[in-house]
Amino acid sequence: MSESHETRTGVPYDVVVLGAGPAGANVADRARAAGLSVAVVERELVGGDCAYWACVPSKALLRPVIALADARRVDGARQAVTGRVDADGVFARRNRSVSDWDDTRQALFLKSIGADLFRGHGRLDGPRRVSVTRDDGARQILTARHAVAIATGSRPALPDIPGIAEACPWTSRQGTESSTVPTRLAIIGGGGVGIEMATLWQGLGSQVTLLARRRLIPRMEPFAGELVAQGLRESGADVRIGVQVTALRRPDPEGPVTLTLDNGGELEADEVLCATGRAPATGDIGLDTVGLTPGSWLDVDTTCLVQGVDGDWLYALGDVNHRALLTHQGKYQARTAGDAIGARAAGRPLDDTPWGDHATTADQHAVPQVFFSDPEAAAVGLSAEQAERSGYRIKTVDLDFNAAQGANLYADGYQGHARLVVDLDREVLLGVTFVGPNVSELLHSATIAVAGEIPLKRLRHAIPPFPTVSEIWLFLLATYQHDQETP
Repeated sequence: MSESHETRTGVPYDVVVLGAGPAGANVADRARAAGLSVAVVERELVGGDCAYWACVPSKALLRPVIALADARRVDGARQAVTGRVDADGVFARRNRSVSDWDDTRQALFLKSIGADLFRGHGRLDGPRRVSVTRDDGARQILTARHAVAIATGSRPALPDIPGIAEACPWTSRQGTESSTVPTRLAIIGGGGVGIEMATLWQGLGSQVTLLARRRLIPRMEPFAGELVAQGLRESGADVRIGVQVTALRRPDPEGPVTLTLDNGGELEADEVLCATGRAPATGDIGLDTVGLTPGSWLDVDTTCLVQGVDGDWLYALGDVNHRALLTHQGKYQARTAGDAIGARAAGRPLDDTPWGDHATTADQHAVPQVFFSDPEAAAVGLSAEQAERSGYRIKTVDLDFNAAQGANLYADGYQGHARLVVDLDREVLLGVTFVGPNVSELLHSATIAVAGEIPLKRLRHAIPPFPTVSEIWLFLLATYQHDQETP
């Protein structure tokens, strides 16, 4: 069907989806596969932040920077590197990756599955009702026979710093859509967005200063942040840890920004980028009309059914339920929710016993995440600290990647580190962390091991091919076995 522009009232559908990002599109697809009619409401671009301001453009921008760094790590190739990354070429590549911010292809996908797209601002209007207000002010009501799925995502959370309004800081959006390289860029925040933006803009020619209150990427193992900080410093970035910004000044909107630091010092930059977390994009979607708090994260069960709302009709998937603010997790949740919606709509008993525990593992305990910094940092499951805090009896196995010949063939003097977190009582992996060039490609094997709770005695028979970086598995498992056999 074509996009809907009617101004009718009370248009009935089986399912209404708020948000057409990856999670919204996937739950729509799953519901349509179950034979249900679906309306999808989107106020911005179909495809969401991931496609236009986050995952896709950031990786398109970062890849040339990392490719050049990789070339410099290989003798014979480094001699061919005679200049810097060409910023204009990188921006052109980014523009192609986001289709010049044209969502036609994404909208055609919704059409291809038979979902109706309504462009405008969607809000709940009581149980099973959604009000859609278009840009021209026209308003219509959609009704849902079976389900409303909230997939509105999250937004950048700006810190409460005096002067932040006049400073007009970049967020991750400006960090991925800008086509101008600032001479000096200050980044506030040492999480995933902060380190990726620091890697990117330092590589494009900015002098980057990264300011973090505590260690970098604090939810990963400590060595991950340490190695990423080392890599940023080697690239020329100024990384300051244990520093807090107490005020911002930008008297001239076209002039520089002055950052006041808690140690009494000041820093001047041409732009400042705030990478200080995310907030739920639920402030103006009518949560109050169904008894929920506007602007809150939404609590859900294993089928993504929102708790605290009667009738088993309201679902929340992706960032809004705060389980894991990652595209791949949102898509996983969407498939789960779509199957649950289809079963409930058909009146089939929904027994999630066979898969409920697995869903909890995949959605909470075996979540894979990669930061495309240089070096890359990739992890799944629990860190050693998290595992101990949860009461597990654990052993950690640590190795540098130079133990694997394949790593040394990948890059001369390959620098990286790997850790396994082992549950000693069951002899399965609770978590795995890799830091080093291209380690993102190792993470799915780790995710399978953690999510599948594969016994280590069996995992030892999964033989990595020679000579690859994945040989690190062989040495990690052999080290664990040796340690267990040695009195």
